[in-house]
Amino acid sequence: MATPPIAVRNTGLVTSVGLSAPASCAAFRAKITNPSETRFHDSKGKWIMAHEVPLEKPWRGLTKLVQMASMAIIEALAGIPKAEWTDLPLLLCVAEPDRPGRVAGLDDTLFLQIQSELGVRFSTSSAIVAQGRVGVAVAVAQARALMNKSACPRVLIVAVDSLVSWPTLSHYEQRDRLLTESNSNGFMPGEAAGALLVSEPSGAAGELLCVGLGFAREPAHIESDLPLRGDGLSQAIRLALADAGQQMHVMDFRIADLSGEQYYFKEASLALSRTLRVLKEEFDIWHPAECTGEIGAAAGASILCAAKAASDKRYGKGSNVLVHLANDAGQRAAMVLHMQGVA
Repeated sequence: MATPPIAVRNTGLVTSVGLSAPASCAAFRAKITNPSETRFHDSKGKWIMAHEVPLEKPWRGLTKLVQMASMAIIEALAGIPKAEWTDLPLLLCVAEPDRPGRVAGLDDTLFLQIQSELGVRFSTSSAIVAQGRVGVAVAVAQARALMNKSACPRVLIVAVDSLVSWPTLSHYEQRDRLLTESNSNGFMPGEAAGALLVSEPSGAAGELLCVGLGFAREPAHIESDLPLRGDGLSQAIRLALADAGQQMHVMDFRIADLSGEQYYFKEASLALSRTLRVLKEEFDIWHPAECTGEIGAAAGASILCAAKAASDKRYGKGSNVLVHLANDAGQRAAMVLHMQGVA
């Protein structure tokens, strides 16, 4: 293995189908979904459907992101004295700078408001990771570097995002990318927050480890006119497998950020055909977005929470998991996960 593994110690998750990681992951396993009408119409005059998180007050914008992120953090850090939170670096994953309808204040205000809401100041090693759907994978790489170079025993990774705003919805609806009554090739927007407490492995049975990471870029991204070959995702997967010292056929199942658009399902199929060299009778793929909708930067957190629940409760398809993530602008990321002691 090129670099040491990193363990997912505890999780927190807030989605439209559950206000905690156990509730959300149970909904994922049962394939429960909970979309509702938004306040907005599409170009045909029909209500746009979305997966909104039901909170106690009708918060919107930055305030709602703060509330969701704070709930996920409290869940992930349950059992850790609050006095110890100040030693934790917080890697905060948010939407990429060019994401349509991006909420103002993500880079300079969100972190401060989360600290204020929680009444705590996190470590000075904290950082903003504005990398959209691939952000959690980037944060895992940064956390691994922090633990290796700074002797930092634990890192908190938090991801929060919402696509349920008119500037965002109108942009994607104009480009026929929303799932509507007149467009089946699209995604349903959503919102969510996830928190992952990561540390060095303890060797305990059932522990979820990230043992490989890979990153690449796809020139034929969804907004380009180039023919899609799946080169970027294939390269990210190969790099993650090489980092883990594994091969594709050893992976037992996959979890991806697929949220409904044909482009990304085609890309996943192409990448599989380019990286799998041994015939497998079954190679299942999970996509939590079928329950949460498209949740942007929070997608990676929901995936790792789903993998952690499967590891803890032993309902995964095996011990080796391939995760892959993709941004609209072409960034691609892959992670190889291992469920310690799971057959």
